[in-house]
Amino acid sequence: MTATQPSGSDLLSGTVAGIASWIAGFVTTYLLVAPNVRESGLARIIEALDGQPATYELVGWVFYNAHLVETVIRDIPLVGSRTTSYIGGEAGFTTLLYLVPVALLFAAGLGLARYRAVDTPAAGALIGSTVVPGYLLAVAAGGFLFEVSIGGTTGGPDLLAAVVLAGIVYPLVCAGGGGAVGGLLEARSRNQPTN
Repeated sequence: MTATQPSGSDLLSGTVAGIASWIAGFVTTYLLVAPNVRESGLARIIEALDGQPATYELVGWVFYNAHLVETVIRDIPLVGSRTTSYIGGEAGFTTLLYLVPVALLFAAGLGLARYRAVDTPAAGALIGSTVVPGYLLAVAAGGFLFEVSIGGTTGGPDLLAAVVLAGIVYPLVCAGGGGAVGGLLEARSRNQPTN
């Protein structure tokens, strides 16, 4: 398959792969950090003030931090607004969480390229980039799902950075890269001499 426009079925497969990658990334992050998030001081304060646990929202913040998207907390009484990341630093989660979206998106691009048997890196990158619409949709929805509001204070992923970085740049680069590798592997396997 040469580098041409992806077909409708390619776009559908890519969109499904993008949504599945986002879900798998959130679930993986949840499994890794939810116990610590649930016991954190911030989670306990939110639950005390709101009456509801906010575990999945706070895990969502960490998941978006893994895409280099900061968490924005607005209108904190006497403080104003601030941005933060819960990955890295002295009290943050392990920086290995940065690999979660990268690995899953790379695998999605690689899988799509191998499934479609593309035989050039350019065609693979094009097929891999079809995950962008699904991932972008999931990122945008998650940006609203992970918002926490208590009184006049709100916290959640920085929506603009989420759309640009997590929704477009990450899937384009990581899944496109995975697709390019898939195309390269297919080209090499076709050029192998048979015994």
